Amino acid sequence: MEDLNKNNPFKTPEGYFENFTDALMDKLNEEKFNLPKDDGFLVPEDYFDELHKNIQGKLSEETKVVQLHPYRKYYLAAASIAAIAVIFLGFNWNNTGEITFEDLANTDIENYFESNDLGLTTYEIAEVLPIDELEINDILENQFDEENVIDYLNDNVDDIEDLNLEDYE
Repeated sequence: MEDLNKNNPFKTPEGYFENFTDALMDKLNEEKFNLPKDDGFLVPEDYFDELHKNIQGKLSEETKVVQLHPYRKYYLAAASIAAIAVIFLGFNWNNTGEITFEDLANTDIENYFESNDLGLTTYEIAEVLPIDELEINDILENQFDEENVIDYLNDNVDDIEDLNLEDYE
């Protein structure tokens, strides 16, 4: 703390804070103040009488309007025409024709039937399938993986013991 006092250039006189309030009250009770006798600001004569007329005169004057961007509307029109042309060309660029049923992937069709409940029973679906185009070789050629069959049975059969399967493993 003494190091701070050695480097501090500011000092107060002895007993300054003990007599401060008394000295302040004495100065406030004196009749002499060092206030200027004249007003600091002067207003011209009849200033407030003519103020309203001056303001109205300045408000009624027409001012010249300068446009900041005179060609902006032309730029916007050109940009909109270019955007329309790009959109039109984008839609017609890769247009190969109408989409047919053959364009759909088999997995998309299967996913649609699995995710949407059509409310049809297996008998109703069997009635709709055309039998004339179905051949017995189509059914016999499909080989089922053992894993797929077991997964199907696990998902769809409540009690696998009711199937009376013999363990061939």
